[in-house]
Amino acid sequence: MQIWKYFALAFSALLPMVNPLGSAIIFMGLVGSAPVTVYRSLARRIAINTVLFFAVVDLVGSAVLNFFGISLPIVQLSGGFVIAAIGWTMLNQQDPAPSTEKRQAAEQAQARDVEGTLLQKTFYPFTFPITAGPGCIVVMLTLSARIPQKTIPSVFAHVGLLLAVLLLSSTVYFCYAYAPRLVRVISPSTAQGILRVFSFILLCIGVQIAWNGLVPLLTSVLHR
Repeated sequence: MQIWKYFALAFSALLPMVNPLGSAIIFMGLVGSAPVTVYRSLARRIAINTVLFFAVVDLVGSAVLNFFGISLPIVQLSGGFVIAAIGWTMLNQQDPAPSTEKRQAAEQAQARDVEGTLLQKTFYPFTFPITAGPGCIVVMLTLSARIPQKTIPSVFAHVGLLLAVLLLSSTVYFCYAYAPRLVRVISPSTAQGILRVFSFILLCIGVQIAWNGLVPLLTSVLHR
C-alpha cells in the first residue's frame, strides 16, 4: 500500500539525516544549563516546527524548484556540499567541556533571558539547520518527486510521508526534552566521541548526496 511504502521510505531516509540522538547532544551544547521546563518547551516548539517544515517542503518544494528552474540534481549537489561542509566543521572543531564558572554564568544569563533568546531560536537554528538541515530538504524533495501523479495514490503517498514525519518529530521531542538526562548518562568524553562519529557520518552523507546529484549532471553532459 502506498501509505506504508512511503512511510517506510521517508522514515528510513530521514532518520539518519535528522539523527535525533546526535542532534540532541548538539542541542544540549547550545542551550547549556537551563531548567527542565525550558528544555521541554523548546522541544515541543521544535517538534511542531519540524512537522510544519517537512510538510511545507513536501507540498510546495517541487513547485518552488520548478518556478525557479532548479533541477533536482542541482539541489542534491548543492545540498550535499552544504552537509559535507557542516560535517567537516563539526568533525574538526574543538569543544571542551565548559568549566563550572561558565556553566553557572550560562545558567544565570539564560534564566534572565530565556523568552527573549532561546525561544526565539526555535526555528533558526534549532529547527533549521540543527534538526532538519539541507539534507532533509533534499530527501523530502527526492521522495516527493517519486510520488505518482495519479490523484488517489498521490494522496496516500503524502499521508505516508506525513506519518513518518510525525513519528520522527515525536522522537525529536523526547530526545530534546530529556537531553540533559541523556548527557548525564553519557560521559563528556563519550559524548564528544559520539559527536565526532555522527559528524563523520554527516560528512559521508553529504558526499553521497552530492555524488548522487553529480552523476546525472555528468551523464547529461557526456551524452550531448
